[in-house]
Amino acid sequence: MTTILDVHKLTRNFGGLAAVTDVEMHLERGELIGLIGPNGAGKTTVFNLLTGVYPPSSGTIGFTPDTKEIQLGGKKPYMISHAGMARTFQNIRLFKELTVLDNVVFAMEQREKYSLLSSFFHLPSWGKSKQKVRERSLELLRMMNLETKAEELARNLSYGDQRHLEIARALATDPKLLLLDEPAAGMNPAETAQLTELIEFIRKTYNLTILLIEHDMSLVMKICERIYVLDHGIVIASGTPDEVRNNPKVIEAYLGEEVEDV
Repeated sequence: MTTILDVHKLTRNFGGLAAVTDVEMHLERGELIGLIGPNGAGKTTVFNLLTGVYPPSSGTIGFTPDTKEIQLGGKKPYMISHAGMARTFQNIRLFKELTVLDNVVFAMEQREKYSLLSSFFHLPSWGKSKQKVRERSLELLRMMNLETKAEELARNLSYGDQRHLEIARALATDPKLLLLDEPAAGMNPAETAQLTELIEFIRKTYNLTILLIEHDMSLVMKICERIYVLDHGIVIASGTPDEVRNNPKVIEAYLGEEVEDV
């Protein structure tokens, strides 16, 4: 395997407050990695740094979607998305007044290259490309069991279906690295079990590397190959699920009595 993400001494300060400090993290191509820790540990801040929402105060983020490494520090979110990184959000962010299908089409079209001439005059090449986008979008909805709801408004979907739609929209950008921010939040056990299977399926189907923030330890311990643990913005442990669940620092800072149940 080759490294797809190499984070070195990543730090972000807000005024006099250090949100994350000297974070070291690397992901090999094809891995499914967990990022866990108590509320306020800095997990979402790490995602925001990786995706360009915040620039780092210091440190480097090396991203290798293909063969050439790209330094992401200071790049805009749209540039990072075009490079091959996509994410979902802890608080679902959909275009609620658009249809389910249009949410995916809109995301997919951001990677399409239309000539000004073909789009302005609606030439056959433009029409073929639009049709291709629609068909590929429907395929994603079919995989998420949302095809029959393609023409419904996104705001009318159930909470679980909105989560699935957000993942479909992220996949529509054709990422090499997918960041999932608490995808199981608010789900019942049956929905979480279904989501677990879905994550494993899309990883294999799309040959993705996945970085996952999640508080549901049964999900994390089941599907993650390695786990990083943040506490107060610092990585206090990393390793396999067994190594992490038995780490005294992790038990004290986060897992506590839960370790007996995961």
